[in-house]
Amino acid sequence: MPRRRLIALIVACALFMQQLDSTVLGTALPAIGRSFNVDPLTLHLAMTAYLISLAVFMPISGWMADRFGARRVFCLAIVIFTGASVACGLSPGVNSLIAARVVQGIGGAMMVPVARLVLVRNVPKAELLGAMAWVTMPALVGPVLGPLVGGFLVTYATWHWIFWINVPFGIIAIILAMLVIDEVREPEVPPLDMIGFLLCGIGIAAVVFGLENVSDGILSPVASLTLAGLGSLLLTGYVYRALAMPHPIIDIRLLKVSTFRASVVGGTLFRIGVGALPFLLPLLLQIGFGKNALESGAVTFAAAAGALVMKAGVAQILNRWGFRKVMIYNAVLSGLSMAACALFSPATPYWVMIFVLLVGGLFRSLQFTAINTVAFADLPSHSLSNATSFTSMTQQLALSIGIAVGAALLQIASLEGDGPLETSDFAFAFLFVGLLSASSAVLFARLHRDAGAEMSGRAIQVSGSGGATAPAVAAIRRAQGAVDDE
Repeated sequence: MPRRRLIALIVACALFMQQLDSTVLGTALPAIGRSFNVDPLTLHLAMTAYLISLAVFMPISGWMADRFGARRVFCLAIVIFTGASVACGLSPGVNSLIAARVVQGIGGAMMVPVARLVLVRNVPKAELLGAMAWVTMPALVGPVLGPLVGGFLVTYATWHWIFWINVPFGIIAIILAMLVIDEVREPEVPPLDMIGFLLCGIGIAAVVFGLENVSDGILSPVASLTLAGLGSLLLTGYVYRALAMPHPIIDIRLLKVSTFRASVVGGTLFRIGVGALPFLLPLLLQIGFGKNALESGAVTFAAAAGALVMKAGVAQILNRWGFRKVMIYNAVLSGLSMAACALFSPATPYWVMIFVLLVGGLFRSLQFTAINTVAFADLPSHSLSNATSFTSMTQQLALSIGIAVGAALLQIASLEGDGPLETSDFAFAFLFVGLLSASSAVLFARLHRDAGAEMSGRAIQVSGSGGATAPAVAAIRRAQGAVDDE
């Protein structure tokens, strides 16, 4: 096997673990709740703890790879991720599971960005496109298989195996990485802004954890809001520090660029609504409708399948309509597709639910690609690395906040009903998150009508070529790799 393909497969093993793990847990929440004898709603922290950990530690992954070597950091990340997966499966209770998920997130935060860096540094540029094609496959297949694999393991084995399935992939990736990948590090690395990292990391964790616990009862509402307030102060301190630093962990100054600002701010609002779906749908199907985990996974996989189908047509759609128009109207369509889940009932035929989720997956995939691509439309080349860290962090934060919002909405609905969760409790949650995602269209409407025209090919089309150039279409397709991380 050619060396470039072997390296791509090593990286693919790591990405497959991360992608599978990101989508498999939601299906297993009711089973884990029964095992621990707790309300499944309280287990949303097991999902968000991982995402918060990703957001906190992703910004320093690139610096660690430059400083200590990409292969060394990559292998260490796999060891941490795989070991934490074993610990998740061995967890005797909710607290230990959440702690193991935090550690797992640290491994994932280093594993995914450094995996791509390993590929770029070890494969010649002339062979990179072919290698990338191999790497993107597990990122596409993982979200599709996640609900099905999770449902199968929970139904015919135990929920512990959704974590232990990572072990063979991790062992294979570590052995092959040590044998095949060359160690490469940067000769000159700027010093790590440790104070900035602590301000940003602790601030993010405090804000999200504080807001999540307002409705959970783990902390009192006053303590939760106080924690969120302290986190906000830390983040404010980080903003002032970052504006004065030549090499900040996250460069706030990038928000001055209108296309990047729209991608980050509007994209965050859109993802908060989308982030609630992997939490709400399995609970609706299993608790509300009485489906088993496999039946639930067989329905929810349709959303990821829709995202996979959309890949082929994204470049042509953006070329035809442009970023601004697509992002405005598609945000509304995506929101409506999420709100349509409020109409699901135990009597709703399977094919109707699958159709709604499939169409919604198409819309969301198109929106993610447009948001992630337009972020880099007007940035100088020297800002791309920091911009990637910035967008990766905000993506994970938005998804974790979305889960927290979904849990809070169900908590409110169940309190008003004065009893356990019922099917009607989910309707309000789906309507709310759908409206939230649709409202991001207001922010995208502020973009210039020709925003991202060079990347979509419309600038050339308007000037008389009649279509997008191959490089423009290829740029959009390459940017879809960021979509796969969601």
